[in-house]
Amino acid sequence: MKLIIAAIKPFKLEEVREALTTIGVRGMMVTEIKGFGAQSGHTEIYRGAEYAVNFVPKVKLEIVVADGLVDEVIATITKTAKTDKIGDGKIFVLDVAQAVRVRTGETNDDAL
Repeated sequence: MKLIIAAIKPFKLEEVREALTTIGVRGMMVTEIKGFGAQSGHTEIYRGAEYAVNFVPKVKLEIVVADGLVDEVIATITKTAKTDKIGDGKIFVLDVAQAVRVRTGETNDDAL
């Protein structure tokens, strides 16, 4: 099993969720986050004063999938979240040692 962590632009969340559901992803965790990468924030003007926005709003998706689904999930997120502009996001893949479904006690792939 793998944990896929993706940071994407917030307005792409629903489109990505629908695309992942279509390929068989049955669940995910979503967190609103702030961060910066290559775009390093930006400046805005509020009531005539310019100020720096160092952290940009993003959405973090956490998805645990069976090993065989990893490449398809990555391709789906990449294709759906892409805007061809700086700040489209990042995807990380980590190993998951164990998963347990609390309600039934099912473990690992059965728990997904």
